[in-house]
Amino acid sequence: MSTVKNKYNIITLCGSIKFKNEFIKVQERLTLEGNIVFTPNFFYNIKKEEINEKTKKMLDEMHRQKIDMSDEIYVINLGGYIGESTKSEIEYAKEKRKEISYLECIK
Repeated sequence: MSTVKNKYNIITLCGSIKFKNEFIKVQERLTLEGNIVFTPNFFYNIKKEEINEKTKKMLDEMHRQKIDMSDEIYVINLGGYIGESTKSEIEYAKEKRKEISYLECIK
């Protein structure tokens, strides 16, 4: 069985959903550059505080599966902000040997 490289790079966006507008801009730019882009599951209508633990666990697992399917992650770190969930996604991507890019340079 031969392994065929995907024609298009697959990128998962990671970061705080409070940066919704930046996610949309980055998604559009990366898509137009010829990438398949996975984004967080939702930005609208549901507040983080309204999600129960079972649903949060499911959403976290879904996001990690997106990372598994990706060639890289792209971190939306507007103003240098990287929250705890995003930090764990970065660590997961490192464990899986995924390329990691950042919107803003990290210090």
